[in-house]
Amino acid sequence: MYPFIFRAFFSHMDPERAHHLVVPVIRAFGIWPVRPVVRALTAPDPVLRTRALGRVFDSPFGVAAGFDKNAVMSEGLYALGFGHVEVGTVTAVPQDGNPRPRLFRLVSDRALINRMGFNNAGAAAAARRLERSRRSPRRTILGANIGKSRIVDVEHATADYVTSTRLVAPVADYLVVNVSSPNTPGLRGLQAVETLRPLLEAVRDAAGDTPLLVKIAPDLADDEIAAVSRLAVELGLAGLVATNTTISREGLVADAAAVEAMGAGGLSGAPLRARALEVLRVVRASVPAEFCIIAAGGVETADDVQERLDAGADLVQGYTGFIYRGPLWARQINHGLAARRRG
Repeated sequence: MYPFIFRAFFSHMDPERAHHLVVPVIRAFGIWPVRPVVRALTAPDPVLRTRALGRVFDSPFGVAAGFDKNAVMSEGLYALGFGHVEVGTVTAVPQDGNPRPRLFRLVSDRALINRMGFNNAGAAAAARRLERSRRSPRRTILGANIGKSRIVDVEHATADYVTSTRLVAPVADYLVVNVSSPNTPGLRGLQAVETLRPLLEAVRDAAGDTPLLVKIAPDLADDEIAAVSRLAVELGLAGLVATNTTISREGLVADAAAVEAMGAGGLSGAPLRARALEVLRVVRASVPAEFCIIAAGGVETADDVQERLDAGADLVQGYTGFIYRGPLWARQINHGLAARRRG
């Protein structure tokens, strides 16, 4: 049913508008008494329970940052079967993001290009919503992804990240430092080890007991990925998210001129699969077994998720697949994973 709805309706609509139309529907799934009915149909098999970051996840498969920027859909996404939701990216200063249009579909590649620019209502608003969600007796595990406010110079990025950390870390199950989005000027330069070290040290100290991870780009060279991974271990971080979107346009099926006309932005979806898997393997080879890795990028099927788990991921996230697979996506993946585990 959903493939027909996508082809007949959503595929002809501006992607960002389509997302905004879906938000209230997903939120409705999280409202009593709808939530327990939906959850009864989508609840992950107990065989999928996964321990990571000091918590037990109902499923290793969750929602990547970018889908629920303002922490408004977590209860609905829990009802749909996701094992965790990473909200954000949130910034200390509320911001509108980049001018529209800023989100584009590449249907033939099952991909997206986005240059959203961290549009969000700010870390304080996200913290209030996270606190309310945490009071729910039945909820998904909630991560918070934080980025640099656009109006803040790179030289003052550390203080900006610390402000967000102090707001959201106390009400999040884990915290992710995003230094890898291609859509905020100067942000990716923070991934260099010499600039990343003081930033992560300051955020770590501000985060307290909340597990801290850092999210990296797939466009780093393998030796840079290994260096960031070793730094995260040295600083006592809980883990690393691999990966964010890519600025590469290699290997796309879509017309090159049409892709160029879409302009700059991060590419996500199926074309990222091979590189994201390579990055995961580099990270796993660079860190101890107990160091948590959350794999993301090009994940769409249960086979994709299992491939990441087999390569050393503890948890796996998706986003773009939701656009092409629809609201039963998590249920489909959880069923596939459970079937493999039960033989």
